[in-house]
Amino acid sequence: MTKPLDGIRILDFSRVLAAPMATQILADMGAEVIKVERPGKGDETRSFEPRIGDESAYFFAFNRGKKSITLDLRSDDDRHIVERLVNEVDVVVENFIPGTMDRYGLGWDRLHEINEQLIYVAASGFGQTGPERTRKGYDTVFQALSGVMHLTGEPESGPSKAGIPLADMTSGLWVAIAILTGLVGRGAHGIGTFVDIAMMDVQTSLLALAAARTFALDDDPMRTGTAHLGRVPSAAFECRDGWVQISGSDQHWPLICEVLGLDDLVHDPRLATNSGRVERREEVTEALSAAISSWTRDQLVGALGEHGIPAGEVRTVKEALNAPQTQARGMVGTFDHPTVGTFSALRTPVKFDSYDDPSITVPPLLGADNEAVLGVFDPVGAVRTLGAVEPTGPEDPA
Repeated sequence: MTKPLDGIRILDFSRVLAAPMATQILADMGAEVIKVERPGKGDETRSFEPRIGDESAYFFAFNRGKKSITLDLRSDDDRHIVERLVNEVDVVVENFIPGTMDRYGLGWDRLHEINEQLIYVAASGFGQTGPERTRKGYDTVFQALSGVMHLTGEPESGPSKAGIPLADMTSGLWVAIAILTGLVGRGAHGIGTFVDIAMMDVQTSLLALAAARTFALDDDPMRTGTAHLGRVPSAAFECRDGWVQISGSDQHWPLICEVLGLDDLVHDPRLATNSGRVERREEVTEALSAAISSWTRDQLVGALGEHGIPAGEVRTVKEALNAPQTQARGMVGTFDHPTVGTFSALRTPVKFDSYDDPSITVPPLLGADNEAVLGVFDPVGAVRTLGAVEPTGPEDPA
């Protein structure tokens, strides 16, 4: 069998997290991704922690399965190489500050002249238009500006960032969606396109439910911790040895009360519907918390599961990676790196019936594919010099 994106070629100028995550997903699906890096330094995440010997596990997480070439975009010769490559690829991806590629003579207008069917994706912090188009930011800055940070954390605490780089990773998914949509559109209509993706726009789009509340009630939602603004019970409760998240609806309410022995609550008509329980949130939460405190985590999840009540252990990262379902689905695998050896990695989470599934492949060494892609051999020890390319600032190294 083959992979669904076999034959698609992507020229990838992006760095750090969001767009590299997108191109790694597409590489796992079969696309040939040619990663353009700075000579001598490469993608700055090659130096990020955590490190394994001389390599970065951060870089490994978002650059598997790509080819690495080194080009100096300030060099006339190397810009001509880019122009030749553009004739041979389907997609160009970059995440520089708007205007950077134009200053190199490699912006959309020029590359579209060379390849009219090109899909050109410009991923930036604030987009190609608007008063803040050149403003710099990082993952946590976008969580703050979008309202996501304001909504995250316990009510009595200050705002909190998500435990993962949420702005980067959700933006990466939208970069992948945009590339695939552009390719489908080109297949249907025979034309290329320029795609403008702003991390700020992506984070604003994540406010869909919070915005719906604002639009409906003229409300400004606040932090609720693990609780759900519009549903009770839906929160994490502390057991003797850990926490369990319970998310129940009206049909689950009598069963929750039965498991926990809360006869008074199940017979209270004011609590029979979700709206009534939302109005009496504090009373319900206190009763559930008291009843659950004597259970162990596994006992509670088992009892709730037997009654079809949605619930789950609040796991640590290690627990999640080692969970039986995670292992059974093959989400954790390995690759063999030329200098690090065998290293663990997460699989791209899709499975196909008529194609090969995404495979866990190897991240490239810096410039490893210069000879194969460019037809140019850089002797061992030779370093092609380059002044630092202007940073984009849209992504968080943390």
